[in-house]
Amino acid sequence: MKKTVFIAAAILLGAFITGALDVVHPFGDPLEVPMDDYFIANALNDISAENIVTAIVFDYRGFDTIGEAAVLFTALTAVSVLLREGRKKP
Repeated sequence: MKKTVFIAAAILLGAFITGALDVVHPFGDPLEVPMDDYFIANALNDISAENIVTAIVFDYRGFDTIGEAAVLFTALTAVSVLLREGRKKP
């Protein structure tokens, strides 16, 4: 009984993985996204930045970058508080 359930589960798992791999986008083949064309065409005019990556990170997604910096600062502060040595009493 256990062997039959194991074989059935293995067959179902193999079928699921095979089906999932048929749907996966091929590695290295970029997707066509209209937003990419907008950034390439308008980054210089909108932001006056020649580096498109910098324009996206700091100007188009500025609030997201600020949020990431706040999370990193909070994590650093928490780790430093947890790992500091206790103060010696005089």
